[in-house]
Amino acid sequence: MIETPRLRLIPCTTAHFEAMLDDERRLASLLHVTLEDNWLDFPEARAAMPSSYQYLKAHPSALGWWTYLFVHLADERLVGVGGFKGEADDDGGRVEIGYSFAPSYRRRGLATEAARGMLAYAFSHPHVKRVEARTLPAHNASTHVLKKIGMSFVETLQDLDDGYVWRWSIRREEYEATPPRIHTSIG
Repeated sequence: MIETPRLRLIPCTTAHFEAMLDDERRLASLLHVTLEDNWLDFPEARAAMPSSYQYLKAHPSALGWWTYLFVHLADERLVGVGGFKGEADDDGGRVEIGYSFAPSYRRRGLATEAARGMLAYAFSHPHVKRVEARTLPAHNASTHVLKKIGMSFVETLQDLDDGYVWRWSIRREEYEATPPRIHTSIG
């Protein structure tokens, strides 16, 4: 689990996936939270949940490097989803992050907070040398978040699923050279 001042990022277990795929109210009950409307607002994220569940079932070691559920602490509400796109690769210790929040919880700095928490988690593992992210190829809220957490634009590339995207990155040395701006606990 990753905890920031306002968020708890909970690794999505197979039990969480099963509850979510059966009835999202069951997931809320399991987490002891309420569901924010459109907490899973990104259509691609909702569509990916069945295959994400199957992947975790086949690769249980991916827990912690896969899907996270974002709970707003003060409101006790499930407000978003994100996480990593798998464990660090063998080619340079690279992981990729992503995040999505319910529309009513955007523009509050929560994406920045969640992304910083994921960076802290990733770089707490010595084998991780670089964290990356991808965005649509336009200046938007997500590119602003990535700049705020110290990531730099690397290149435009063609993704098989998403078409043209911008790739962003931060190396361990860059991350360690900047002091953390929030307290994050990893457990």
